[in-house]
Amino acid sequence: MYIPAYPLASYLTKTSPVVFGCMNLGGGWNTNPITADDIRHTHAVIDRALEAGICVFDHADIYTFGKAEQVFGQVLQQRPELREQITLQSKCGIRFADANTPQRYDFSAGWISSSVDNILSRLNIEQLDVLLLHRPDPLMQPEEVAEAFAQLQQAGKVKQFGVSNMQQHQMQLLQDALATPLVVNQLELSLSHLAWLDEGTTAGCSGEPGVNFSSGTIEYCRRNSVQLQAWGSLSQGMFSGKDVSAEPKPVQATAALVAKLAAEYQVSKEAIVLGWLMRHPANIQPVIGTTNLQRIKACAEASKVQLSREHWYALYLAARGRALP
Repeated sequence: MYIPAYPLASYLTKTSPVVFGCMNLGGGWNTNPITADDIRHTHAVIDRALEAGICVFDHADIYTFGKAEQVFGQVLQQRPELREQITLQSKCGIRFADANTPQRYDFSAGWISSSVDNILSRLNIEQLDVLLLHRPDPLMQPEEVAEAFAQLQQAGKVKQFGVSNMQQHQMQLLQDALATPLVVNQLELSLSHLAWLDEGTTAGCSGEPGVNFSSGTIEYCRRNSVQLQAWGSLSQGMFSGKDVSAEPKPVQATAALVAKLAAEYQVSKEAIVLGWLMRHPANIQPVIGTTNLQRIKACAEASKVQLSREHWYALYLAARGRALP
């Protein structure tokens, strides 16, 4: 087994506590062409993120059907000096259905290789800092993936590799075939999706509902210096701005507690929601997807928050909506 000898996140020369997710750039999930306004807004988003201390930008080849990478690449073409200030990661492996083929995940060497070429072309760069496999492919052949990764690394097209939405056994199977470490796993972790916590805290307890999260995945990543990144980290604003008056009582209670703690810690509500994730010892990097300039600034305040153990558990219990076993 490959045993990395570096602390979390040190695989990046440029990193930040929060990652900016680029899923909503490029004018929306449609076939409309990119406009001058889309380009101007992307300039503003990147600038606001950098001003807030966020320098890791997360893409995927499918985001807004490729337009997210394309508009980002147009900004880099206009301002090539930005490339030295940021870390770029992207994902591949999801293929949409079309007239002749079904929706599928594809970790074949040919698809991985061609996906990277297209990512580099859209982003207008020569090398990607990190490539992630987007969702587990049941037909994955680890040796085939390893060959594709080796060729991409040798060609200078990708520096490092990671995965997204994989559990520990899938990661280990793949890692056994690789000559280079998997450095990232991006999972859905948030106050509204607590399976990653409940899996461990309720293990072996009768009367607890089943948990759809693979046992030991968080611990595997910690033991193997795999950087955990949290997608969906803001729960679509559920606890930091949305009207929750019609939501279930646990959601209302959690939103009220977030507001109370934001006032106590003198930070934004977004900072409390993200700070709760970042308080976990796994050194989680939240991925934020907002393109609202004020919310980007609000999210960056999470670095100022060190929740007490009591406040962390209060939020966990409020979001669970029931006592711990």
